[in-house]
Amino acid sequence: MPFRSCIINALPLAIISSAIAIPSANHFPIEKREFVIYESSLSDIIGVLLFNYLIYNTTDGFTGVGVFFVQIIFIVIFSFIVTLGLLLLLRQLKHHVKYTPIVLLIILVYALSKELHLPALLLILSIGIFLANFEKLSHISFIEKLQPEILRHEVRRFKELTVEMTFLIRSLFFLLFGFMIDTDKLTNLSSLLWALGIIIVIYSIRLILLRIFTITPVPLLYMAPRGLITILLFLSIPQEHALPLVNESLIIQIIVFTAFFMILGMLGNKKKYQSERKSRLLL
Repeated sequence: MPFRSCIINALPLAIISSAIAIPSANHFPIEKREFVIYESSLSDIIGVLLFNYLIYNTTDGFTGVGVFFVQIIFIVIFSFIVTLGLLLLLRQLKHHVKYTPIVLLIILVYALSKELHLPALLLILSIGIFLANFEKLSHISFIEKLQPEILRHEVRRFKELTVEMTFLIRSLFFLLFGFMIDTDKLTNLSSLLWALGIIIVIYSIRLILLRIFTITPVPLLYMAPRGLITILLFLSIPQEHALPLVNESLIIQIIVFTAFFMILGMLGNKKKYQSERKSRLLL
């Protein structure tokens, strides 16, 4: 059993679903909410980057790593150029329909990056970072000509549209996931023991790391759901790297159990945070 194949099959199970974790942390205190946001987002990005590296990069050693880092540098520079183009479109478009073409353009750029085997997710992340912080680049003459103070309103509206679309996509995912769940696969005893063992390992390692970094485990221990990224990466595993152990039953069971565990943890802590918030308001 090749080591590369083992890592490729393990990665989908190791990535936290930001689509589930971030909305679920809305009632957390600000510092814990930020922890969940950064942890789950970085988990998605680093996991997908590593997965793509193992899938598409056939060169081992320093050469392969060097090529990978060159691709990352290229994609960051390219995303900056794309962001400038998006800002220019936001500035110049006067038509009442302006955000949909921009979203489609981003999807096109993402598809091209995937076709060229570049870290496309990093491209989207970089575009988001540049869009959110473009005002800090106002000292650049080209950015200054775009009038950042006017673009601020357009970027805010674009962000609102993105949030709405994210909610729609997340809802569709859960709907499709519900259709995909087969009771036979969910209760498959041959993979159930493996799923429980993997879940115990996940939360044990998580608890140890939280203790090492002196972070209060509750409720962050529970915030490790698997979801959309896990399914997408599982479906993207090439046939030559597929392992019989990592099958649909195992994936479904881990997603359901981690989500259920997160819900149980949240129910116990939601009342606690609500009472603390009320006590602060009374004071």
